[in-house]
Amino acid sequence: MTRISNTLLWLLVSVLAARLGLSALLPFADTTEPRYAEMARIMAETGDWITPWFDIGVPFWGKPPLSFWSQALSFKLFGVNEFAGRLPSWLANVGIVWLVYSLRRYLHPDPLGHGAKTQGLWAALIYATTALGFLSAGTVMTDSFLALGTSLTLVSLVIRLQGGPPLWSWLFFIGLAIGLLAKGPLVLVLAGLPVFLWALTFNRWQTLWHSLPWVRGLALTLLMSAPWYVLAELKTPGFLDYFIVGEHIKRFVVSGWQGDLYGSAHDFPRGTIWLYLVLASMPWGLVAVAGVLRNHWCGAFQLQQWHTGEQHVSALVLLAAVTPAVFFTLAGNILWTYVLPGLPFVAALSSGLLMPDIGRRLKRSSVAATLFIPVLGSLASGWVSLHPELLRTERELVMTASHLSDKPSARLVYTGEPPFSARFYSAGRVDGIEVEALRRELADGNRTLPIAVAVDKDQRDLLDQLEQIADPVDQNRRYILFLLEPVTKSAALSNDSGRTPPAFNYTEEHKQPLS
Repeated sequence: MTRISNTLLWLLVSVLAARLGLSALLPFADTTEPRYAEMARIMAETGDWITPWFDIGVPFWGKPPLSFWSQALSFKLFGVNEFAGRLPSWLANVGIVWLVYSLRRYLHPDPLGHGAKTQGLWAALIYATTALGFLSAGTVMTDSFLALGTSLTLVSLVIRLQGGPPLWSWLFFIGLAIGLLAKGPLVLVLAGLPVFLWALTFNRWQTLWHSLPWVRGLALTLLMSAPWYVLAELKTPGFLDYFIVGEHIKRFVVSGWQGDLYGSAHDFPRGTIWLYLVLASMPWGLVAVAGVLRNHWCGAFQLQQWHTGEQHVSALVLLAAVTPAVFFTLAGNILWTYVLPGLPFVAALSSGLLMPDIGRRLKRSSVAATLFIPVLGSLASGWVSLHPELLRTERELVMTASHLSDKPSARLVYTGEPPFSARFYSAGRVDGIEVEALRRELADGNRTLPIAVAVDKDQRDLLDQLEQIADPVDQNRRYILFLLEPVTKSAALSNDSGRTPPAFNYTEEHKQPLS
């Protein structure tokens, strides 16, 4: 099995390396990635490590700061760029891959043998090549850190039940702290529900109590996570009410919840989360289902090869895999990333079903399945990198605007609220202006500074007005960029072109970019 193990390890390292390389290839596209990246950039720039800021003067109460801490630190170390913003999620994903590997090894009769290593690598490779597992590994998001926390908690418990070292007892509680600092009390549900149902169903309460140092462990969890919650409430009162009640209750029980301060609520049909689970686990979810049906038809249920040192431990793995989907079944305000905490355990289950297909050598179909998502993702990323106009990103437009004038007081202005990608790529040096306010400035006829105006393509009347006085200099999927040169009223009166020069007078000092 050594040759197979080496092949699986090579494939796994190649997939992880490819995903890391792709992290530097694509620009941030609105809305999620540049929104979180901009908040991390502000944190790194201001040195405020307690409160993430949604905008100047607007605290972000929607998520705890673990992901912002890691991204801000990455910006400090590697500069403000796409690679640095996405690196923390990739590292979190590497941690999950290692946990899947460890979990599958301890479900083998000989956790230290070559067979256990092979099965662990196979499970890790399956997780790394699922659609959502591969995508989340290089995306600025909070879900990767939540999945790391839930995976560390549940994998630690399974390994302890299988007779693993005492260190895993403490990692259980460290996982809870990671989840609390990544996305809040949701970790208590996603990690606690499968454990509760397993203990209740099989009456394993005493085993559960003796497997972990509950009193000291929970004290460690509180010591690691509670101080930030206290400091956040003291600094911006109202945080706990919004975050606990709003984000963790109303968001999931109130369809189209209107209390969201930072975006728009979603409203999908109930049960949509199961479709998301199928999509997120592609191609392995469908392959595993096919494997179950085939094994049932042949009368061979392959999970019986698992070593269950603790009775019914495989049921705990199954519960961990489906808990996110079960929990969000009746929720309409969902995203497909919500199933990510279950994917590591889906991978472990799938490996138990599909491992016999490997036999003494890797079949071509198995290798093709592992490469399907990485190759597809790499090809798509390469195509989009050559055609950035396909994305909802302002990177190129901001770069164009920065070269339109060599005057340091020149400023980029968007009609309406500037997209987060414009805020990020301009290092916060971008303004928004209402359409009517811009019209009044145009009619004033006095401007002392140059201004680059990005106008929404839906604003046809305003575009027609601007095209009468200036030529477009660039455009993308959403906006058309105009440069309005400085002009005074006296110059306007003597303008030979017959055009009425627009006016815009901006005097605020530039913010300095993060160095």
